[in-house]
Amino acid sequence: MNGSSGHNLPPILPVGTAVVTRVVVRGADHEVLRPAGSVGVIVSAPMDLDHPYRIRFADGKEVTLSRPEMYVLRHFQHPDQGDQADAMVEHDLYQHVIYRCVIGSRAYGLEHDASDYDRRGIYLPPASLHWSMIGVPEQLENQATQDCYWELQKFLTLALRANPNVLEVLYSPLVEHAAPAAQELLDMRQVFLSKLVYQTYNGYVLSQFKKLEADMRNHGQVKWKHAMHLIRLLLAGITVLREAYVPVRVIEHRDRLMTIRRGQMPWDQVDAWRLELHRQFDEAYAKTALPDRPDYLVVDEFLIRTRRSMVQ
Repeated sequence: MNGSSGHNLPPILPVGTAVVTRVVVRGADHEVLRPAGSVGVIVSAPMDLDHPYRIRFADGKEVTLSRPEMYVLRHFQHPDQGDQADAMVEHDLYQHVIYRCVIGSRAYGLEHDASDYDRRGIYLPPASLHWSMIGVPEQLENQATQDCYWELQKFLTLALRANPNVLEVLYSPLVEHAAPAAQELLDMRQVFLSKLVYQTYNGYVLSQFKKLEADMRNHGQVKWKHAMHLIRLLLAGITVLREAYVPVRVIEHRDRLMTIRRGQMPWDQVDAWRLELHRQFDEAYAKTALPDRPDYLVVDEFLIRTRRSMVQ
């Protein structure tokens, strides 16, 4: 995360973002270089919120500005609401994160010394923002830390479609924050599990393995980390159908999976393991007790009830 600034502060703006100066830009001798309202582009972004950005203007001149000294151009252009849109999107919404967890290699038990902490979660904005001209984005992304938080309805929609990344968020063993609404969601998470997992997981793995095989034929190389995660996804899908929960940690398979990641398992052995897992997946699908579809009604009632709680 961003130093000691906490989880509710605005994200670091990425290089390439167009900005508008809030203040008069002055040089070393206090001469006016640019009036307030000048447009520039971020060419260097800090690693935390305590340091300035480097901004380049059309004539090539560069200055340093802190985050409060500039607007994001696209927010500034919002009709009559430049300040408001800027604040709502970049600050206030992060204060409505109701769920945050760690996913990725550290949650899977496949981390190494250099592994990052990948965080995902859900935010629940006030109803007034949904009703306003500003609206709310489907997800908040912090480019510096690569955190991502889905708006509640977007998250629920993806979960109902058996999106693997979203289901893993619901079952992560590394939960850092869960507000009461999020805890209620975790308590009912099994309603998202259905036979759709078979089609979603299988379809994704099949399409991605075709790409890996093409890379092998055309370039003689494979993205081994990606191959490892595709095998992990098949292992997870089989367990979902057999045992009705999403297994995030895969410690029992760690050695074999890490061998793939390091490129130490021959491709024909990786492919043979994949085909065997597809066979097991087919068998699990034929025997699963999961329903054909998730419980849309229960999820819809939860969304309405939770949204209603944000009216005030």
